[in-house]
Amino acid sequence: MSRNQIRRPSGPAGLGTHDDGCTILHVDMDAFYASVELRFRPELRGQPVIVGAGQRGVVLSATYQARALGVHSAMPVSRAKRLAPQAVFIEPDHQAYAEVSRNVMALFTSVTPLVEPLSLDEAFLDVSGAQRRLGTPAAIAEMIRSRIADEQRITCSVGVATTKFVAKLASTTCKPDGLLVVPADSVIEFLHPLPVGALWGVGERTEEQLHRLGLTTVGDVAHALPQTLQRALGPAAGRHLHDLAWGRDPRHVLPHEPDKSIGAETTFAADLDDPTAIHTHLLSLADRVGVRLRASDQVGRTIQLKVRFADFTTVSRSRTLPEATDVTQQIYRTARTLFDDLALERVRVRLVGVRVEGLSPRSAATQQLALGEPTVGQREAEQAMDRLRLRFGPGAIRPARLVDLGDSD
Repeated sequence: MSRNQIRRPSGPAGLGTHDDGCTILHVDMDAFYASVELRFRPELRGQPVIVGAGQRGVVLSATYQARALGVHSAMPVSRAKRLAPQAVFIEPDHQAYAEVSRNVMALFTSVTPLVEPLSLDEAFLDVSGAQRRLGTPAAIAEMIRSRIADEQRITCSVGVATTKFVAKLASTTCKPDGLLVVPADSVIEFLHPLPVGALWGVGERTEEQLHRLGLTTVGDVAHALPQTLQRALGPAAGRHLHDLAWGRDPRHVLPHEPDKSIGAETTFAADLDDPTAIHTHLLSLADRVGVRLRASDQVGRTIQLKVRFADFTTVSRSRTLPEATDVTQQIYRTARTLFDDLALERVRVRLVGVRVEGLSPRSAATQQLALGEPTVGQREAEQAMDRLRLRFGPGAIRPARLVDLGDSD
């Protein structure tokens, strides 16, 4: 779905609440990162709030008040500041987002084992096996919305339909804080007035191709000759869009597959050639990655460093540890060694990134303690920091070396 579709008028209202066979739910948090931040800053409710920092960073999330000013996710922060100079810009707190996401996903899996997360803040649920216990699909959707509001103090929007495609469109249509059921016999009525950009997989380029064919709505695509679509878009894409335009989507909800890696990167406000300054940013990135690993109860063995230079060339280096870890300081030491081994002599660096790969559940990991090594140490100290940040916000506590870095990373 293109970003243009999200800003366009939505489909018809008044489709009814008849939800027989509508066992697919798409649950999407509203302005997720920004909503989590407002839990710590209730005085900012109703104001334009943007999660993202640094002149060369990107917007991660924006409240609907900020979106009304033209701000959207993935927009450069510098442009967002021009569009909404009165907005409040907040440094992202990835540990808090991961914790809320974990709680939300736990709620989903208490409803049904058939949960397919698409990101931290949205997922498909197949509730066909939960109806006898919890009621109709619409009732389950309303229960989920109520519990997320009560327990996490954020809102979500839920689409209820017979297919994944229609359920996702329905949740987008009813944002924010909405619930929309698309009955099985109203799918065509719901779909056909929508613009072609609503079709899953139609980006701006494909949208332009369809417009050149005179196809501006989903109904136009549905009534176009399949051969015409296949000639313009290719056999597979043409058939796929024609099926979606008639509401045909045979894909099942696939339970979650664990992340293969967790990483973070930062683009500097100005290119850096000072290794000490770059080391500080590597520590900040390792801290973010460590927080996310611990929040997800995962550990990893392979540490990867990414460096992009001022001329946009990029290099990557990695090292596999003897034992898996989620300890920030160990991740940082490894990333720093990888950087120092590059032996850069006053080379200007634009971006650095740190990633941990080869993830596994912490419960399945083994750890060999050296003779005389204390059983409580760095990891426990970092866990205590995690708890303080979750309670008091991202700036409540941080490694001393990062104090001067402030909110720039």
